[in-house]
Amino acid sequence: MAKNKTICVLGLGYIGLPTACFLASSGYKVIGVDLDKKKINKLKNKQLPFEEPGLQKIFQKAFKNTNFSVEIQPADVFIIAVPTPITNNKKADLRFVKQAAGDISRVLKNGNLVIIESTIPPGTAERVVLPILKKKDKNLQVYLSHAPERAIPGRTIKEMAENDRIIGGIDNKSAELTKLIYSSFVKGKIYLTNATTAEFVKLIENSFRDINIAFANELAKLCDNIHINVWEAIKLANLHPRVNIHLPGPGVGGHCLAIDPWFLIKRGVNGTKFIKLARNINDSMPDYVVGRVAEMLKEIKKPTVTILGVAYKADVDDWRETPALKIIKLAKKKGWQVEIHDPYVNDFPYKIEKDFKKTTKGSDCIVLITDHDFYKTINPLEIKNMREKNIFDARNSINEQKWQKAGFKTKILGKD
Repeated sequence: MAKNKTICVLGLGYIGLPTACFLASSGYKVIGVDLDKKKINKLKNKQLPFEEPGLQKIFQKAFKNTNFSVEIQPADVFIIAVPTPITNNKKADLRFVKQAAGDISRVLKNGNLVIIESTIPPGTAERVVLPILKKKDKNLQVYLSHAPERAIPGRTIKEMAENDRIIGGIDNKSAELTKLIYSSFVKGKIYLTNATTAEFVKLIENSFRDINIAFANELAKLCDNIHINVWEAIKLANLHPRVNIHLPGPGVGGHCLAIDPWFLIKRGVNGTKFIKLARNINDSMPDYVVGRVAEMLKEIKKPTVTILGVAYKADVDDWRETPALKIIKLAKKKGWQVEIHDPYVNDFPYKIEKDFKKTTKGSDCIVLITDHDFYKTINPLEIKNMREKNIFDARNSINEQKWQKAGFKTKILGKD
């Protein structure tokens, strides 16, 4: 497909905006659409709405070929990169995808290509999106594909360019046309399949990781009971050439691992018990963490705890589905005073204090949830304003001996 074509990207979040920038940098004319007026105004003023290593560089290169708008405009190619959260009863919430498809249908022309990057349940492209696109004209020739990303915050730019890509079309030409678009910036191999398989592959990749983490979390609980170090045990087990156990933690966050398995569970009914069990195990980890912290605070009336890190992973500002949110709610439900620190996250349901020393003043326990590099630089000898010196590390991030020498009572998840 010639680069004089215009591509309209709907949804300028953690995936949509980098995708738009890559395409514009590759020479395509790009229209970036998002319903958030503040975000669009920022982008028009050459300001990024979030931080991501390497994004600023390609954004500057892409700016001259990109038009940002809150309104959809006619184009040759449309890319849907809107959120797909889950409902309260754990079903895929497709309202943003449906809205995007409906908006596209208003300007869709014969022969246009529509690409769905949003993570969706198997069959969504053909059963849900295609009928919306063709609602006004059933005879309209529409090419449609699913091209799920394989990138994580903190490495999005590198991985979007270098990782292999799966593209599934509703027919061969849809897949081939999509491959032409993505080959403009993807250096990894591009594999073609049908749309439903591509939808399924994305979900099973993340479900595999979720299951592996659930296994690690079960091992952490077991090691707490039998008094051995789960971190050492996993490290030694992974020396086996066919073993690769992930690491335990306070729960699973992010827009993918905490959500995608539910898309399979709801489609599989009784055939996905194992996936559902893993999801429930990981969702229960915040309760387990708060329970372990409560053991440390059992002699203290009306304790204050300091939460370190609310991003769902280290060194990013993304807090979507973070287990820290549930931990904070559980702590408050117990009547604890909660102070929160995170060097990256700004927009959060609870107040975040940027001055680390203020968050430890009068505190009875530090609870490390996110293993930001910032926390590894803390000198525990300089923390002199706590009421009681306790720290619970849910990531095995601290130098335990160093903290103990500074007078702290330490507990690490899976290492009792």
